[in-house]
Amino acid sequence: MIFCFSGGKMSWAVADAVDYKGSPADPSKTGGWVPAALVLGIELCERLSTMGIAVNLVTYLVGTMHLPSATSANIVTDFMGTSFLLCLLGGFLADTFLGRYKTIAIFAAVQTLGTGMLAMVTKLRQLRPRPCKETATHTCEQASGFQMGVLYIALYLIALGTGGLKSSVSGFGTDQFDEKDEKEKTQMAYFFSRFFFFISLGTLMAVTVLVYIQDEISRSVGYGICSVAMFMAIIIFLAGTKRYRYKKSSGSPIVHIFQVIVAAIKKRKMDLPCNVGMLYEDTPEASRIHHTEQFHFLDKAAIVAEGDFEAGSTPNPWKLCSVTSVEEVKMVARLLPIWATTIIFWTTYAQMITFSVEQATTMERSIGRFQIPAGSLTVFFVSAILITLAVYDRLIMPLWKKWKGKPGFTNLQRMAIGLVLSIVGMAAAALVERKRLSVARAVGLTTATLPVSVFLLIPQFFLVGAGEAFIYTGQLDFFITKSPKGMKTMSTGLFLTTLSLGFFVSSFLVAVVKKVTGSKGGGGWLADNINRGRLDLFYGLLAILSIINLVIYLICAVWYKPKKPKAGIQMETYVKGSSAEEKC
Repeated sequence: MIFCFSGGKMSWAVADAVDYKGSPADPSKTGGWVPAALVLGIELCERLSTMGIAVNLVTYLVGTMHLPSATSANIVTDFMGTSFLLCLLGGFLADTFLGRYKTIAIFAAVQTLGTGMLAMVTKLRQLRPRPCKETATHTCEQASGFQMGVLYIALYLIALGTGGLKSSVSGFGTDQFDEKDEKEKTQMAYFFSRFFFFISLGTLMAVTVLVYIQDEISRSVGYGICSVAMFMAIIIFLAGTKRYRYKKSSGSPIVHIFQVIVAAIKKRKMDLPCNVGMLYEDTPEASRIHHTEQFHFLDKAAIVAEGDFEAGSTPNPWKLCSVTSVEEVKMVARLLPIWATTIIFWTTYAQMITFSVEQATTMERSIGRFQIPAGSLTVFFVSAILITLAVYDRLIMPLWKKWKGKPGFTNLQRMAIGLVLSIVGMAAAALVERKRLSVARAVGLTTATLPVSVFLLIPQFFLVGAGEAFIYTGQLDFFITKSPKGMKTMSTGLFLTTLSLGFFVSSFLVAVVKKVTGSKGGGGWLADNINRGRLDLFYGLLAILSIINLVIYLICAVWYKPKKPKAGIQMETYVKGSSAEEKC
């Protein structure tokens, strides 16, 4: 914190944040849990809205729009994948032009418009084909190009809103806490767990209450509730405008990255000085990032050479970059190996909402006279997440703080735990599937409902769900706290692309396995009739790939920690006219 004068009085202010008037943020009047709770509220409604649409959309496409099941599944997958990919766009706009507050408000409004449009699309009979029984031949007519076009507009408005909103909401939530204040830094650690708790709570409400309303009352009513919930969330979010802390945008992070790379390439033949203090630095002392030993090639962007300065003493950013700018690019580069080695978790996650649900359709799901819908088994998945977060928040974090003096596991440790749990989950899934297949062979491969309880699937749902609780909060914490301050929103979007790529890798892996092991009759590991396939071997393959990935992840995690600057070498601000040609 810093001192500032206001109305002739001196008071504390958060060093790198301002209030809604643009004045230094007063910690007693801005930030903290109250505005952070408003941010959690809009994320809750976003999850309620997005998942309330996604988890039950395929039944509408098959049952009402009369599309083939494979086509319907691809539409849902593309919708979810695009939502997460658009987080990069939202992050770019927030970091470069709009700031996180405006980005959240604008894209939340876009999502509200999209859900409202979807409610109208599902209500108007002109925008869906006639029911099969109303046609002359009692055959099902597929939706026309116009009807699908209107539906796509609604869906991708929602995807656009989701992408822009999710890229900024977590970063804006952490903006409400001062990392330099020990008390608020501890509160920020709790924020990540509670943020994901609200995500899971919204998902739980979506897969239970909203799905029931869509199936039993009206789909348009269900989607209308999504729209109203988002609208109310925007009103509540805007009500906290005077309480928020705001971080100023520092220009396009993409441009900054390319400036460093271009400057380093131009000076690739130059030798680095033996004293890093000879490298160019014009960043204020309080905001400097100290030099690290990794990626020496990029350090050449900070070598001062003839012609680097334009009129006056202003450097050309495409020729000369400060050490801090170079270190910011290094920070982003260090994120990439961790980013790449967490993608496969989301490939495992994809199986929980596809093949695991298909397994459930062949198993005994009755409790008395009530039959559990196969899709509702995701309740166990979400419940595992909520239970894990509650145990971690209330039991593990306090105990760990007493033992180690730290508020819980580090972000890298949480991601490792998530990866381990996903491996155990896939192994459990393979064993359960082996049991299910043995029963199918004993009673007949064409038996519709096998005499084996669906509750055997709970361990795989619970293990992968618990893994998601660890890896999601770990990734979120890692990509926000370990990225440069001006690139936090972009790095959040980078994190969310792991979810998108996880789905796409799953689709690619399924296609490869079907091609390699399949036959013209629809056989192979992933047969059209799973009783004739070897889904257990596919799960085993995923477990093996995940083990290999875990080893690579651990290597990357050890490598990630940057080396400290050499003793005796201090950073100095380069003054134009001094020499930077000193060689070792």
